Amino acid sequence: MSFKVIKANVLAANDDVAGKIREMLAKTGTYMINIISSPGAGKTSFLEKVGPMLRREKISFIIVTGDCFTSRDAERMDKLKLPVVQINTGNGCHIDAGLIKKSLKGTDLKKTDLVIVENVGNLICPAEFDVGEDAKIAFLSTAEGADKPLKYPLLFRESKLAVINKVDLLKYVDFNLLFCVKNINNINSGLKILKVSCKTGEGLGGFVKWIVSEIRNKKTRKKGVSR
Repeated sequence: MSFKVIKANVLAANDDVAGKIREMLAKTGTYMINIISSPGAGKTSFLEKVGPMLRREKISFIIVTGDCFTSRDAERMDKLKLPVVQINTGNGCHIDAGLIKKSLKGTDLKKTDLVIVENVGNLICPAEFDVGEDAKIAFLSTAEGADKPLKYPLLFRESKLAVINKVDLLKYVDFNLLFCVKNINNINSGLKILKVSCKTGEGLGGFVKWIVSEIRNKKTRKKGVSR
């Protein structure tokens, strides 16, 4: 019983900070996504590809990338001159709202359309912790098991978008795409699913179109409230 109380207190404290972040982003009309996947699914490669595409769409953004110990992901973004902040969690298995608040300090959110959180590679803890995002994105690849949605349903239940990466490998790996999509639909029938390949570029334009639409919708809502 004591462990349940401790967990509840931790989540409550986190949710309080997340709520303040959400209010802050609402005032500026800044949209935030929280990309969650297991290690090696290809989040960083994905951002290396879509970052320049977002820039061509005149979207101002910052990437907050999480890793336990290294800054390798941030270094990859920096080589492409993409704006990035590195969070090192040590042995922590997720980014919490407090870390996001610290990472955004000094960022002019009035001039920022989008905050992209690349969470620590983990399908369990990041799904539980609200960081003030507008949308969680469940990110998996064909190099993993097609039963991931069944094994980690909370992530797919909480997400607004699911991205299946590395579809160029479908002819080489034992990944049942129809089975995976069916499982996602059974968990969250309203979840939009995109199939992409960072290698060939397939589906990346669809993601950029989706995120640009989400940003514009939030800014439209903000204008409606401020009138």
